[in-house]
Amino acid sequence: MKIKFLTLNTLHGGELFDEMLAFLKKEDADIMALQEVQESDTDNPNKKFHTTEILKKELAYPFSVFDSQVNLIMQGVKTEHGNAVYSKFPITSHSNTFFDVPYGHVNHDELLAKDDFTRIPQAFQKIEIKVNNMELTIINVHGIWGFDGEDNERRLKMSQMIVDKIKGEKNVILAGDFNVRPETETIRNIEKYLKNVFKDELKSTFNMKRKKDGGYATSVVDMIFVSPDIKVTNHYCPDVDVSDHLPLVCELEI
Repeated sequence: MKIKFLTLNTLHGGELFDEMLAFLKKEDADIMALQEVQESDTDNPNKKFHTTEILKKELAYPFSVFDSQVNLIMQGVKTEHGNAVYSKFPITSHSNTFFDVPYGHVNHDELLAKDDFTRIPQAFQKIEIKVNNMELTIINVHGIWGFDGEDNERRLKMSQMIVDKIKGEKNVILAGDFNVRPETETIRNIEKYLKNVFKDELKSTFNMKRKKDGGYATSVVDMIFVSPDIKVTNHYCPDVDVSDHLPLVCELEI
């Protein structure tokens, strides 16, 4: 069976929401793994604070799971901020695992002023999806932030936690914003078990229309990995202005 899989860091729930929504509608993926998704009971009309509600309505995915990593104050608005998976197939179970910093309350505006997100809670979802008579495991990651994309003790622990979840599993798709470069021990640990779909193909996964620091132009942090039993029939990184990150798309045979 063939499925289309997509991953995207949405940029604060969708700073470019209308453009992002139009792109997601056009791609019409069977399964999406999104990071920086937001859910809030505020009456603020900004769509980025209502990502989960609007995407479920507009894209009509029958199954979805949102897990908050942190309760943020962003531009004076309280919002839950985390990862979400949307699926055309039934979700049978899910879990949410924090790397080291637990769920908490954070003033995003203060962190933005300091440009320091090192201690913001980050986590990964493990989602089991029933595709016909097969169980598909989706791991949706938002990795530990740092001032560079290199290895450190926390990131190495992060990769070990991911490996512990996927080691020996079949039909695994691991994806997301890892906040670390692919030529690191952190990622090599994962590559011992899973295939890095875009390995050595991309110069950057950032949308440079939205980045001022030129270093982002040579930084790959968004990745998709698959287990050996999944065949990749097509994969691409659309150059679209829908976030500060670029989306990754895979067509898979499972």
